[in-house]
Amino acid sequence: MKKCLNISLILLVLILTGSLGCNSNQGSFNNFLPVDSVKAPRQQNANANANTNANANNNVMQVEPIESERDVIQDAAPFNSSTLTSFPSSSDAEILKPALVSVSETGSSVISKTYPWAECGIVQLDKVMPKEIKLNEQFTYTIKITNLTDSMLSDIIVNEEYPNNFRLINTNPLAQESQNQLTWKIDSLGPKVVREITVSGLAEYPEPMKHSTTVQTPVLPAVSNVQVIQPSLKLVKSVPSEVMLCDLIPVKYIISNDGTGTITNSRISDTLPQGLRTTDGRGEISIDVGTLFENQSREYTIELRAARVGSYSSRAVANSSEMNLRAESVDTTIIVSQPVLAISKAGPDRLYIGRPLTYEIIVSNKSQVTAKDVVIEDTVPEGVTSVKATEGAQVSESNTKLTWKLDSIAPNSSQTFRISYTPTQPGVITNAATATAYCAQTVTSSVRTVVTGIPAVNLEVADLEDPVRIGNRVTYAITVTNQGSAPLTNILIACILEPNVKYISSSGSTSGTMEGDRLRFIPLGSLAPQEKAVWRITVAAATPGDVRFKVIMNSDELSRPVEQTEATYLYE
Repeated sequence: MKKCLNISLILLVLILTGSLGCNSNQGSFNNFLPVDSVKAPRQQNANANANTNANANNNVMQVEPIESERDVIQDAAPFNSSTLTSFPSSSDAEILKPALVSVSETGSSVISKTYPWAECGIVQLDKVMPKEIKLNEQFTYTIKITNLTDSMLSDIIVNEEYPNNFRLINTNPLAQESQNQLTWKIDSLGPKVVREITVSGLAEYPEPMKHSTTVQTPVLPAVSNVQVIQPSLKLVKSVPSEVMLCDLIPVKYIISNDGTGTITNSRISDTLPQGLRTTDGRGEISIDVGTLFENQSREYTIELRAARVGSYSSRAVANSSEMNLRAESVDTTIIVSQPVLAISKAGPDRLYIGRPLTYEIIVSNKSQVTAKDVVIEDTVPEGVTSVKATEGAQVSESNTKLTWKLDSIAPNSSQTFRISYTPTQPGVITNAATATAYCAQTVTSSVRTVVTGIPAVNLEVADLEDPVRIGNRVTYAITVTNQGSAPLTNILIACILEPNVKYISSSGSTSGTMEGDRLRFIPLGSLAPQEKAVWRITVAAATPGDVRFKVIMNSDELSRPVEQTEATYLYE
């Protein structure tokens, strides 16, 4: 462009000083100089002069090409009509730069020229003509117009003047014809687009034909663009509508410049409500965004934690202090929930050994949200057999735990589970069950059951000799058998002797002491189920008669004493 401006200034100086020697009687210069067969002065003849004079009336300069296979002739550069009002005279032809002419193939010539001038071309003309034609035989030549710019051009006019001996047959596209001149108007021509024109005709008598082509290009103004910008700051904040208390809460911010121009020094601020904090404990979010170009967006994600259940609402603000821009997001609300589990376990307070011990476990969801990944565990106590449970229970490898796993428990609903054991020994069984779920607190319930045996005792008293002669001795055997399922404790044995006999000695599980007519044994601390305790008492037959040996037994498990009597006949 700088080169073009320099050439224009030089031409303007030459015109003002008269150095170009322009002929003012040639008429106004509305069209640029044609690109055509350029004939040098050394090759002129009478016919050429005649045609040149004829064309001069139409503001066209005609020059024939050099007679060589690869001719190169540069045409004169055109002048702007605003600074030059007439064609240059023929005497100035030697200072004009010739157009470029080349041979595309044998028998044809290509004439090329750029408009408005070679150094600053807007439109290029390429014309392909045959070198020789036969009389009265139709031939065709082409004219190509090329847009050399990156812009859309409009109102391009192509003029074609033909000699008197040329009879026009047709053109494509159709041209406007007037007094040996064809005119095509190209309303628009896109960037780098080529438009082709074909002309067909024939020569009516043998005389060289001179076809002159001119192109009138649009004036390209010097445009100075001043951009008017209107940056627009926009902020979108998005949060999940519902989360669990133990979840991380992702908060997304999208800041964008939806307008024109650049936004500088932009920032996002968000003051969090009480109960919400960033993962590093901050109560306010501040993001330095920096520069936002036109139609640019940036996205940021911050993770939060909730300290308790509830509803949290807030809005974020974006601003650029340098450009006095501000945007607010809409209010966003996060509902933080937590499933609440409850568990209850029921069973008997007391139970006899050998009886099945059954517990019922009820797990409830007391919240308004679904409890997910629910796990119920029950500990199997020691000393039990025949473990039974509700369907779905899994036994641990150590056989010490039963587990149920559920996908979920709906809000305000419950599930019931049962488990049964058979205790094999007395004692106290404390059985606990727990329930857990995702994001829920663990709950536990336990039951204490006292397992006891059934008291069942058998007391036997027998004399080892009967009848007994006076003066001889007789021994009584006392046997206590625990036939029940619980131990007998503090077993107390007492014997009553009648006057017919005299106490001699005693032995057995515990020692005895004679007090008057009663023999009392020290209490036996415990007697396990199915075990026996034995005592022996020896007396002498003192006087004849039918005597009775009476034994009284008592223990902690008995509500009243057990008595047994053995009859012995004494004789002389």
